[in-house]
Amino acid sequence: MVVTLDQLRPYDHDPRVKRNPAWDDIKASIRERGLDAPPAITRRPGEEHFIIRNGGNTRLAILRELWGETREERFFRITCLFRPWPERGEIIALTGHLAENELRGNLTFIERALGVEKAREFYEQETGAILNQSELSKRLTTDGYPVPQSQISRMQDCVRYLLPAIPNILYGGLSRRQVEQVVLLRSVAERAWKRHDGQHDGGATGFEAFFQEALLPFDAEAEEFSVQRVQDELIGQMAELFGIDYDTLSLDFTEGESRHRALVSQLSPAMPVLPPPPPLPVAPPVQAVRNVPAPTVDKGSASRTEARHDQEPENDNARLQHHIISPAPTTERLQSIQRLVADQLGEATSPNFERNVLQAIPVQAGGLYPISDVWYIDPGLDTPERLRIHIGQFAQEIANEATLGDAIVACEDGIGFICMPPPATVSRMASAVWRLLASVSGHETLSAANQQHLAVDLPMLLHGSPANPAASRLSDTALVKLFRLLRLARRLVDLEAGVTYGDM
Repeated sequence: MVVTLDQLRPYDHDPRVKRNPAWDDIKASIRERGLDAPPAITRRPGEEHFIIRNGGNTRLAILRELWGETREERFFRITCLFRPWPERGEIIALTGHLAENELRGNLTFIERALGVEKAREFYEQETGAILNQSELSKRLTTDGYPVPQSQISRMQDCVRYLLPAIPNILYGGLSRRQVEQVVLLRSVAERAWKRHDGQHDGGATGFEAFFQEALLPFDAEAEEFSVQRVQDELIGQMAELFGIDYDTLSLDFTEGESRHRALVSQLSPAMPVLPPPPPLPVAPPVQAVRNVPAPTVDKGSASRTEARHDQEPENDNARLQHHIISPAPTTERLQSIQRLVADQLGEATSPNFERNVLQAIPVQAGGLYPISDVWYIDPGLDTPERLRIHIGQFAQEIANEATLGDAIVACEDGIGFICMPPPATVSRMASAVWRLLASVSGHETLSAANQQHLAVDLPMLLHGSPANPAASRLSDTALVKLFRLLRLARRLVDLEAGVTYGDM
């Protein structure tokens, strides 16, 4: 729908307080190109004006500025996508703005903290109950803005203890790590205060007032903020107040911080204890290496090596594309938000497929054609003839484990092998393997009795019997070969049907 600036209002709970650092770039883009991405809008029940639904307050403010400067109609009348106000409108709008602001321009830590506190208020209005940090974290995650409980704890401390004293440097961009350091320093100072309060003259002053007054002089530029200077000031003022030697009190702070970090590490998941690294090799005496001739380089070999190195990124990229079976259930926008949130929190993001796949997927299984990767098919193998040879060999090796090697016969049609009838005296395990391979080959039509047996035997072959798992199932090596056989068979069918890798 088309709306004018007179009909449109910014979202009143927008977590962004300071001007977007990308303001000038966004304004230049809108001036030159117009509004490439008009904001989605909505309207609260009973209100006449529309509001920004989830991210777009900066663009709206820039449009107003451009309209005032140019009086061009394109900045005054814009086409927007209207979305009805949802049932949980305030929560959906707020979490949407939080996520969108993270995506389009990082919020400061305090802006995120205040946004999360406002979300808590909305959730508690919705549920009629007080939410603890864990429950708040779960609800934010469910609504598309994941924040871990530990981060919520730091946010609350920041809002409660730091914002009243140093708002300018918090809004100026004080980092998450600096906020954590100051919050930790406050906790250590409070414990030191409690140990000495009442033991010396002047101890009646409340710690909260003392801490706020000690922080106030540091509310200047965020770039100039120093946690060490804050600690020196706290120790100096407390030492003077309680009549304690500065160095003695400084030791209390150091020990308190060490105890806090030790406690945090004990509450964290246990990390594996690694053995000490081996000693570094001792360099030989200088005299022993003075007359060693410089190694000669085969220029042809070096050029071939360089060519291989140049080809490796291209080959890896092709191999990576062949590992992508189907699109992941996510979007680039969600992935960008998750990365931005993780960067802001200083925490690891979810595993990166492109970075990890070539190390995560490969396996190793022996045989005539060792399997280093279940899924990837080398271009030299990607022909029907070669695929049938490999499929037949894998079937033969699986059958050999069940002493059925003579029952597998290679062929030049189908998927590459057929199954001859097994001896009458084979074990149940061997019979089950034969039925599985005969069914996979596609050549044999199993009798009704064999079909019933296969339905019973298949769970045993794949994951084993609870009574004796290892003895009743395919070995790990055979299972990997079965997976590889199926992968190659699927590719063979695709090739003969005219499907290329680009179509997969």
